[in-house]
Order: sequence, then structure tokens, then C-alpha cells
Amino acid sequence: MTAPARAADRPRLLAIPGAMLVRAVWQYRGFVWGMVRREFRARYLESLLGSAWAVLNPAAMIAIYTVIFSQVMHARLPGLDDTFAYSIYLCAGLLPWAYFTEVVTRSLTVFLEHAGLMKKVSFPRISLPVILLLSSTINFSIIFGLFLLVLAVVGRFPGWPILALIPLLGLQQAFALGLGMLLGVLNVFFRDVAQFVGVGLQFWFWLTPIVYSAAVVPDWARAALAWNPMAQLIGAYQQILLNGAAPAWSALRFHVAGAALVLGLAFIAFDRLSADMVDEL
Repeated sequence: MTAPARAADRPRLLAIPGAMLVRAVWQYRGFVWGMVRREFRARYLESLLGSAWAVLNPAAMIAIYTVIFSQVMHARLPGLDDTFAYSIYLCAGLLPWAYFTEVVTRSLTVFLEHAGLMKKVSFPRISLPVILLLSSTINFSIIFGLFLLVLAVVGRFPGWPILALIPLLGLQQAFALGLGMLLGVLNVFFRDVAQFVGVGLQFWFWLTPIVYSAAVVPDWARAALAWNPMAQLIGAYQQILLNGAAPAWSALRFHVAGAALVLGLAFIAFDRLSADMVDEL
């Protein structure tokens, strides 16, 4: 096969669905990791303190939550007389939620922000949300690792149930990536989508037991929480990190199906609209 023929075949990678899109990203993995490293340097290494900010910012946040809620406000969870229980509960909910919202909100504009790159360079456009996901995951890993270190220092490390975080994180990543990519594609054609999502996420946050316990809400509201996918996911994180117990996986079976459905719809929407996106941009 001649070089021109190979070059002509590359754009086909942009229009193939499902597993072939994943294969296309893998073939361009050097480009993907290069973009991830570039984003990490832009976020941390080009500042005065460099990569130290990757530790200082989350360390300060965790320290503030721990000191303010446990020592100053003396916040307590219902049925638990534990100095650090509420702080652990709060961080166990806030950190995954912040990761989820970062992936979703940044995915909303990822195609708009890279419009010039999409028009000038031949590469699998599906790699853009993947780059975003990897970058956000690195940032989350740094923050969450510090949180686990704090738990170990105060003698509240959950032990072996910590391994349950691996499939839980994978489930959250699939849901966040699918939802973010689907909304990001729609936002190219309907720019109001980003505004609606911004407002919706604020309501979604307060409809998720993060700063309050589900035990304090009325029975009818607790039943409504069953329809909130993030309530179950956040509750699983809190179960692991606060109680040192693996979550009830049977309660998450619908979340697995839902994440697969959302991710599948995102792939279909991207596959059918990716060519039109370039024209729209």
C-alpha cells in the first residue's frame, strides 16, 4: 500500500463506531499521552511552585474540611459518635463528585475548544474526551491518594475493602465519559446545552447525599434518591471509606446497565455527527 493510500485511509478512523473507535484511540496512544502530559504541565509545571500545587491544593482542601467540620463545627452523623466521621463522609462524597463534574463540564466544551485542531490535523476525534478523562483521572488520583494518606494517619484507613474502589471508579468513569461526550456533541449544535447542564449540576449536587445523610431526609425523599444514579455511587464510596465495608454490588447492577447505555448512545451520536461537527465548528 502506498503512502498516499495510507494517508487517505486515516480519516476513516474518524467515522467508525464502537470498539473500532477504541482501537483508533489505541493506535494514536502516543498522541493521547502527549496531550495529557501537555495539559498536566500547563496546569501545574508552568507555575512558580510547579507540580507542588498538585499536592498543596487538595491537601489544603482536605485539611479545611477535616478541621472545620470535625473540630470547629463538631458536625456529627446520625448514630455515630466519631470526631472524624462527618469529615470522612463529606470528603468521600465531595471528591468523587468533583471528579464527575469536572469530566462532564469539561466534556461540554472539549470539541469547541479544539475546533482548530480538529480542522487541521487528522486524528481520531474521539480521543479528545479520552484525553480529558485521563487528565482528570490523574488529578483525582493525586487528591484521592492524599485523602487515603490522611485516613491512614488518623487510623481510619478502610483496609482491604479499598480494592472495591477500582470497579466503582471504572463504573463512574464510564458514566461520566458517556454523559459528558453525549452532551459535548449536542453542545456543538445547541450552545444552550452547556448553560442548562451548569444549572442542572447544581440541583443534582443538592439532590445527592453528600453534605447531608440520607438518614435525615423524609421517607418519600429517600425513595426518590433511588432514581438518582450518583446517590448510589457516592453512597458506595462513603460505605467503603467511612465504614470500611464493600458496597452492595447488587444495588449497582442497574448503574452498570445505565452506564453502558449512556456510553453506547454517546458513541452512536459521535459516530453519526462527528463529520457534521467539523462543519458546525
